[in-house]
Amino acid sequence: MRVLFTTFAARTHVHSQVPLAWALRAAGHDVRVATQPDAVEHVLRAGLSAVPVGAPLNQEALVEELDERRSEALESGREGPESLDYLELTDISEVRPERLTYELMHRRQLALAAGAFPTQCDPEMIDDLVRYARWWRPDLVVWDTMTFAGPVAAMASGAAHARLLFGLDLIGFLRQHYNRVLERRIPALRDDPMAEWLGWTLEEYGCRFTEEAVVGQWTIDPVPTSLALPTDLVRVPMRYVPYNGPAVLPDWVLEPPRRPRVCVTLGLSLLETLGRDRVSVAEILDAVAALDVEVVATVGAARRDALGTLPARVRVVDFVPLDALLPSCAAVVHHGGAGTYQSALAHAVPQIILPDVLWDSARRAEGLERSGAGLQVADPARLTAAGLHDLVRRVLDDPAPARQARRLRREMAATAAPADVVPVLERLTAHHRPAVRRGL
Repeated sequence: MRVLFTTFAARTHVHSQVPLAWALRAAGHDVRVATQPDAVEHVLRAGLSAVPVGAPLNQEALVEELDERRSEALESGREGPESLDYLELTDISEVRPERLTYELMHRRQLALAAGAFPTQCDPEMIDDLVRYARWWRPDLVVWDTMTFAGPVAAMASGAAHARLLFGLDLIGFLRQHYNRVLERRIPALRDDPMAEWLGWTLEEYGCRFTEEAVVGQWTIDPVPTSLALPTDLVRVPMRYVPYNGPAVLPDWVLEPPRRPRVCVTLGLSLLETLGRDRVSVAEILDAVAALDVEVVATVGAARRDALGTLPARVRVVDFVPLDALLPSCAAVVHHGGAGTYQSALAHAVPQIILPDVLWDSARRAEGLERSGAGLQVADPARLTAAGLHDLVRRVLDDPAPARQARRLRREMAATAAPADVVPVLERLTAHHRPAVRRGL
């Protein structure tokens, strides 16, 4: 098969596609990864073939511009779109059915369809991807769940297509509830922003909108089934395999720690996407180091200079692969990012999550706490050193979180690995390719 992966230009989203891309390549399939030019280096560093599409996304600069406009609007007292909190507007993480009113779901989808998603894959990117897909003629397009250039290119080129999730299926969950609400409304009041945006986009390439343009023909899901959001979509569970990019392991990672080791990491997503943290890294490190533990903090050069003098038992590093570090850790304190969360599950490390403001981190933290494999900071904006100190101490002293973390690791280990998923994708691709393509 020819398999085309695609995602918008975010390092962590590229990384989430690498293990499956490797598995397909090792099985003999031709694999290419399409993304904006500013993420091409991450594809190449993974040893995969990159296809640049569209102009550089430069998302950090875009967010800085939005922040400046909002600050100016608030200072001047102007009311309008520029004064609104774009993170709140695009937050679709509400999963309580009783709260999912038509008004709420419509408002959030409107913000995403009118702003966030078209920014991540603008018309130039979509046009380039469609042009490439029509030339290369992939059998299967595997697309990041937030990169809707993928299904457009697949439908325009006659390929089968599937979403590859990086975290909880918020979009699938939202669409399931939204469509049920729409069915109860009279046709004249069935506004659907996602269908409208994708509909006129698909029309540019001679295609009609169907629901698969939003949720794919099937969904590849690396989240353990016991922690996943329930939907009625075709779901292919796949074991999460950590990939952190190329790295040289430092000697100290290979040595057993003298004290319980606690990893503190706030990940890449929030800093790269928003250029800021919600909480003080120095305060977090002081709180954790007050315990009789060794602290390894992966903070990156951008944060390191602002930390000042730290306790002696704190080791600060720019980067070390979590897949190599976490097996030696007794706990991990982090922001709730999908990669960190899944890596900790894979290595049975109890977690303390300070959820950031991005996507599904708060829901992920709630699910972890319900599972018993860790704790969450309910309100990071009100975090205190004493409060965090107590949470870490509870996780270290109580054997239950480690026991539940081992249970989740066993569940993950029993899930099909990327290599085992390949035959499933081959069968689904053969089933979903349009009849005119079969036999080519």
